[in-house]
Amino acid sequence: MHSILLIGYVLAGWKWGDWRNWEKYYPTILFFLIGDLLYNFLLYNYPMWSYHPSFDKQILPNHTMISLAIEFLSFPVKVLIYLGHYPAKKSKAKQGFYILAWVVSLTVFELIARNVWGGLSHHHGWNILWTFLFYIVIFGLLRLHQIRPLLTWVISFWIITFLLIYFKVPIEKMK
Repeated sequence: MHSILLIGYVLAGWKWGDWRNWEKYYPTILFFLIGDLLYNFLLYNYPMWSYHPSFDKQILPNHTMISLAIEFLSFPVKVLIYLGHYPAKKSKAKQGFYILAWVVSLTVFELIARNVWGGLSHHHGWNILWTFLFYIVIFGLLRLHQIRPLLTWVISFWIITFLLIYFKVPIEKMK
Protein backbone atom coordinates (compact mmCIF):
# COMPACT_ATOMS: atom_id res chain seq x y z
CA MET A 1 0.00 0.00 0.00
CA HIS A 2 2.86 2.37 0.77
CA SER A 3 4.15 2.07 -2.79
CA ILE A 4 0.76 3.09 -4.22
CA LEU A 5 0.66 6.11 -1.91
CA LEU A 6 4.20 7.08 -2.86
CA ILE A 7 3.30 6.88 -6.54
CA GLY A 8 0.33 9.14 -5.73
CA TYR A 9 2.66 11.64 -4.06
CA VAL A 10 5.04 11.61 -7.02
CA LEU A 11 2.14 12.21 -9.43
CA ALA A 12 0.78 15.01 -7.21
CA GLY A 13 4.25 16.53 -7.07
CA TRP A 14 4.60 16.33 -10.83
CA LYS A 15 1.24 18.09 -11.23
CA TRP A 16 1.29 20.67 -8.41
CA GLY A 17 4.90 20.93 -7.22
CA ASP A 18 6.79 24.15 -7.84
CA TRP A 19 9.60 22.47 -9.80
CA ARG A 20 10.72 25.71 -11.44
CA ASN A 21 11.84 26.96 -8.04
CA TRP A 22 13.07 23.68 -6.55
CA GLU A 23 16.45 25.24 -5.67
CA LYS A 24 14.67 27.76 -3.45
CA TYR A 25 13.07 24.90 -1.49
CA TYR A 26 16.07 22.58 -1.45
CA PRO A 27 17.40 23.68 2.00
CA THR A 28 13.94 23.17 3.50
CA ILE A 29 13.64 19.74 1.90
CA LEU A 30 16.97 18.84 3.52
CA PHE A 31 15.77 20.24 6.87
CA PHE A 32 12.67 18.03 6.64
CA LEU A 33 14.72 14.97 5.69
CA ILE A 34 17.30 15.52 8.43
CA GLY A 35 14.56 15.79 11.03
CA ASP A 36 13.03 12.45 10.07
CA LEU A 37 16.39 10.73 9.68
CA LEU A 38 17.31 12.01 13.15
CA TYR A 39 14.04 10.64 14.54
CA ASN A 40 14.69 7.23 12.99
CA PHE A 41 18.27 7.19 14.25
CA LEU A 42 17.65 8.37 17.82
CA LEU A 43 14.45 6.39 18.36
CA TYR A 44 15.36 3.25 16.44
CA ASN A 45 14.87 1.11 19.57
CA TYR A 46 12.07 3.25 21.05
CA PRO A 47 9.83 4.45 18.19
CA MET A 48 6.83 6.69 18.61
CA TRP A 49 5.38 5.31 15.39
CA SER A 50 6.25 2.44 13.08
CA TYR A 51 5.39 1.69 9.47
CA HIS A 52 4.21 -1.79 8.54
CA PRO A 53 4.50 -3.48 5.14
CA SER A 54 1.46 -4.64 3.23
CA PHE A 55 0.99 -6.33 -0.14
CA ASP A 56 4.07 -4.51 -1.47
CA LYS A 57 6.44 -6.05 1.09
CA GLN A 58 8.79 -7.25 -1.65
CA ILE A 59 9.48 -3.59 -2.47
CA LEU A 60 9.10 -2.06 1.01
CA PRO A 61 9.67 -4.93 3.45
CA ASN A 62 10.09 -3.07 6.76
CA HIS A 63 9.88 0.23 8.64
CA THR A 64 13.34 1.37 7.55
CA MET A 65 12.71 0.88 3.83
CA ILE A 66 9.23 2.41 4.04
CA SER A 67 10.58 5.38 5.99
CA LEU A 68 13.42 5.99 3.53
CA ALA A 69 11.00 5.82 0.60
CA ILE A 70 8.69 8.30 2.32
CA GLU A 71 11.58 10.62 3.16
CA PHE A 72 13.09 10.67 -0.31
CA LEU A 73 9.90 10.58 -2.38
CA SER A 74 7.04 12.17 -0.46
CA PHE A 75 8.94 14.74 1.65
CA PRO A 76 10.38 16.66 -1.31
CA VAL A 77 6.99 16.59 -3.01
CA LYS A 78 5.21 17.82 0.12
CA VAL A 79 7.63 20.73 0.42
CA LEU A 80 7.38 21.62 -3.29
CA ILE A 81 3.59 21.65 -3.15
CA TYR A 82 3.19 23.13 0.34
CA LEU A 83 5.68 25.98 0.00
CA GLY A 84 5.05 26.41 -3.72
CA HIS A 85 1.44 27.33 -2.98
CA TYR A 86 1.89 28.90 0.45
CA PRO A 87 -0.19 32.11 0.62
CA ALA A 88 2.72 34.29 1.83
CA LYS A 89 1.20 37.54 0.60
CA LYS A 90 -2.23 36.80 2.06
CA SER A 91 -3.63 37.46 5.51
CA LYS A 92 -2.48 35.55 8.58
CA ALA A 93 -5.94 33.95 8.69
CA LYS A 94 -5.50 32.54 5.15
CA GLN A 95 -2.03 31.30 6.07
CA GLY A 96 -3.40 29.66 9.21
CA PHE A 97 -6.22 28.04 7.24
CA TYR A 98 -3.71 26.79 4.66
CA ILE A 99 -1.56 25.19 7.36
CA LEU A 100 -4.64 23.77 9.07
CA ALA A 101 -5.85 22.23 5.79
CA TRP A 102 -2.52 20.40 5.42
CA VAL A 103 -2.53 19.34 9.08
CA VAL A 104 -6.08 18.02 9.01
CA SER A 105 -5.67 16.19 5.70
CA LEU A 106 -2.46 14.45 6.79
CA THR A 107 -3.92 13.62 10.21
CA VAL A 108 -6.98 12.04 8.56
CA PHE A 109 -4.68 10.19 6.18
CA GLU A 110 -2.72 8.87 9.17
CA LEU A 111 -5.93 7.77 10.88
CA ILE A 112 -6.82 5.77 7.77
CA ALA A 113 -3.31 4.31 7.53
CA ARG A 114 -3.44 3.27 11.17
CA ASN A 115 -7.06 2.17 11.59
CA VAL A 116 -8.11 0.94 8.15
CA TRP A 117 -5.16 -0.66 6.41
CA GLY A 118 -2.71 -1.15 9.28
CA GLY A 119 0.23 0.55 7.62
CA LEU A 120 1.17 2.44 10.79
CA SER A 121 1.12 1.97 14.55
CA HIS A 122 1.72 4.31 17.49
CA HIS A 123 3.85 3.47 20.52
CA HIS A 124 5.14 4.76 23.88
CA GLY A 125 2.35 7.28 24.45
CA TRP A 126 2.19 8.71 20.95
CA ASN A 127 -1.37 9.03 19.60
CA ILE A 128 -3.36 10.81 16.94
CA LEU A 129 -3.62 14.01 19.02
CA TRP A 130 0.18 14.13 19.18
CA THR A 131 0.27 13.56 15.43
CA PHE A 132 -2.09 16.50 14.90
CA LEU A 133 -0.01 18.78 17.12
CA PHE A 134 3.21 17.54 15.53
CA TYR A 135 1.92 18.35 12.05
CA ILE A 136 1.05 21.88 13.19
CA VAL A 137 4.64 22.28 14.38
CA ILE A 138 6.14 20.67 11.26
CA PHE A 139 4.22 22.79 8.77
CA GLY A 140 4.87 25.94 10.76
CA LEU A 141 8.58 25.10 10.87
CA LEU A 142 8.74 24.33 7.14
CA ARG A 143 7.45 27.81 6.38
CA LEU A 144 9.67 29.42 9.01
CA HIS A 145 12.69 27.59 7.62
CA GLN A 146 12.12 29.33 4.28
CA ILE A 147 12.49 32.75 5.84
CA ARG A 148 14.53 32.17 9.05
CA PRO A 149 16.48 28.90 8.80
CA LEU A 150 18.82 29.43 11.76
CA LEU A 151 15.94 30.31 14.08
CA THR A 152 14.12 27.19 12.86
CA TRP A 153 17.08 24.98 13.81
CA VAL A 154 17.18 26.51 17.31
CA ILE A 155 13.43 26.04 17.79
CA SER A 156 13.70 22.47 16.47
CA PHE A 157 16.43 21.65 19.00
CA TRP A 158 14.16 22.76 21.86
CA ILE A 159 11.16 20.90 20.45
CA ILE A 160 13.20 17.69 20.12
CA THR A 161 14.51 18.13 23.66
CA PHE A 162 10.98 18.65 24.98
CA LEU A 163 9.65 15.55 23.17
CA LEU A 164 12.52 13.36 24.39
CA ILE A 165 11.86 14.46 27.98
CA TYR A 166 8.05 14.37 27.76
CA PHE A 167 8.00 10.86 26.29
CA LYS A 168 10.71 9.74 28.72
CA VAL A 169 12.91 8.33 25.98
CA PRO A 170 15.57 6.28 27.77
CA ILE A 171 19.08 7.28 26.73
CA GLU A 172 20.10 3.62 26.70
CA LYS A 173 17.41 2.95 24.07
CA MET A 174 18.97 5.46 21.69
CA LYS A 175 21.08 4.04 18.91
